[in-house]
Amino acid sequence: MQDTPKNFYKKLLGRIGENRAISHLKKSGYKVLKTNYTTRFGEADIIAEKEDVIVFIEVKTRKDDSFGAPSEAVNKIKQEKYRLVANEFLLKNKFLERNCRFDVIEIENGKINHIIDAFWC
Repeated sequence: MQDTPKNFYKKLLGRIGENRAISHLKKSGYKVLKTNYTTRFGEADIIAEKEDVIVFIEVKTRKDDSFGAPSEAVNKIKQEKYRLVANEFLLKNKFLERNCRFDVIEIENGKINHIIDAFWC
């Protein structure tokens, strides 16, 4: 991504959203294991744990709904990349026997909506 004022703003908005999501997760009893976990397949914004379940979380932040709901940006291609990232994380950390799920946290106009089991493993 080229360094332009628009891209800087998007990165900043995304980082602010991720920080708010982490705070929300901790208040909700999640233990954050990794943030911005990167593999050759892509990146997981947050990997957390709650009640023995490993949770892979995509955070989508928008200032308004001009481009639709934030969660709508988590399309089939993004979901498949998340599955590959999750498989690598689970293998690397010997968590193959653990249950996992994929959540989306959308932040729009400052409001947090945590979508549990947003898509299938």
